[in-house]
Amino acid sequence: MYLTQFLHRALQQSPDSSMTVFENRIHSVREGIDRVARLAAGLRGLGVRSGDRVAVLALNSDRTHELFLACWWIGAVPNPVNVRWSAAEISYALADAEPVAMMIDQNFLEIVAGLDDLPTLVYSGTGAIPPRMTAYESLIEKSEPVPDTRTGDDALALLLYTGGTTGFPKGVMISHRSLMTSTLGNLASGRTVVNGSSNLNTNPMFHLAGIVGWMTQNVLGGTQVFLPTFTPDSFLRAVDTYRPSVVALVPTMLQMLVSQKDTSDYDLSSVQIVRYGASPISPSLLERAMALFPGSGFSQGYGMTETAHISMLGTQEHTTGGDLLRSAGRALPHCEIRIVDQDGAEVAPGQIGEVATRGDHVMLGYWKRPAETDEVLRDGWMHTGDAGYLDERGYLFIVDRIKDMIVTGGENVYSTEVENALAKHADVATCSVIGVPDPEWGERVHAFVVLQPGTETTAETLRAHVKSLIAGYKAPRSVQFVDSLPTSATGKTLKAELRRTALAAAG
Repeated sequence: MYLTQFLHRALQQSPDSSMTVFENRIHSVREGIDRVARLAAGLRGLGVRSGDRVAVLALNSDRTHELFLACWWIGAVPNPVNVRWSAAEISYALADAEPVAMMIDQNFLEIVAGLDDLPTLVYSGTGAIPPRMTAYESLIEKSEPVPDTRTGDDALALLLYTGGTTGFPKGVMISHRSLMTSTLGNLASGRTVVNGSSNLNTNPMFHLAGIVGWMTQNVLGGTQVFLPTFTPDSFLRAVDTYRPSVVALVPTMLQMLVSQKDTSDYDLSSVQIVRYGASPISPSLLERAMALFPGSGFSQGYGMTETAHISMLGTQEHTTGGDLLRSAGRALPHCEIRIVDQDGAEVAPGQIGEVATRGDHVMLGYWKRPAETDEVLRDGWMHTGDAGYLDERGYLFIVDRIKDMIVTGGENVYSTEVENALAKHADVATCSVIGVPDPEWGERVHAFVVLQPGTETTAETLRAHVKSLIAGYKAPRSVQFVDSLPTSATGKTLKAELRRTALAAAG
């Protein structure tokens, strides 16, 4: 398996169709592949060799697409950097990965100016080329195309850094086989992309979910449309203008979209599939999102950087309603899932334990961290750190991160269960639940709540609401009303920040 395989097939079958669209730039398959082969030669001219890392500090664009493919064309390794990290986190990741070159756009010149020991910089942004940087387009224009090395199988294909909110980020090593396995598994599940159609890339391409979604459309054939950053207005305009068949959104994006006062000026009817994931979604938000895209099928994927998607709740299952909408779906065709106890033994259906998975989709390991690799890869199984259970039909339900489980008065409370109950109150727009130290209970359940615009409620009202749905000891003993929740670039709520906020408020 090699990740440039689809390019050769596309060149045979649809050379004149559109491959990429970014703002006013459109490249056909024929043009796009020629640019990839020339860019690959240009990277070689900068000293990039097979196995070398090429960092990317740039927003989504057609040039990000080309750089990934050009790296694979010569056996190099794309190393995309989280664009929301601090300068210290970026500096650490670059020192750890030791890239030979780095592509940067205009949005990150100020950050890079403060960093030391940088690799060769390739400028892909707008405006004048900064001093001591190589122009992206000149690498293509001045280079003759080189043949595809067809590097694949267990060769390193991606180095993605995960974490960064607690401690130093870890480099996750993804092979060609792993990424292609995940891609084909998504395709085999059905209704994740539309053959020969267009995919609007909104999820950042430093995140594996965004990369797998992009690759799935690549393999099936079609056009990639790139949105550099998400805002409700920019997304709605892009759908109205480019008419994509597939969009991918995280719950925070969906929340922003459904909170728009009026979307009637935009035609969203082209969207056939809405993919979502990366963090839990409340039933009320999902219901409102499905009303915003009434003609679309919804598909939810669950996974992590180390595994890509391992389960999916498909479009047909979203029409059934009920408790199934709280599920993360069933194991995708390319992998196994089981729930294990602390000793690694499989538990019975309905019993909560740690989610584990095995198959060719699993990472090679953590970059330069063999001990941490051994902690999570045991007996052929990747241990995710998520707590969940499987029902009798094989549907997976995620209840919490194991480290986020709250122990109050000797009872285990899973934050997701409390969040789902809170979210059913009509005044709650979004919420997050954590455990904070309590002298009487050890920990107490503490909720951060964002209210719907124009509404008012009290902590006692919300406590009573939660108690009407789940056990009283699970109800929040304290509630903090906030304007918004801190989120990562991939839409996950940053509970470490919420803990710091709660502890600071408590003195």
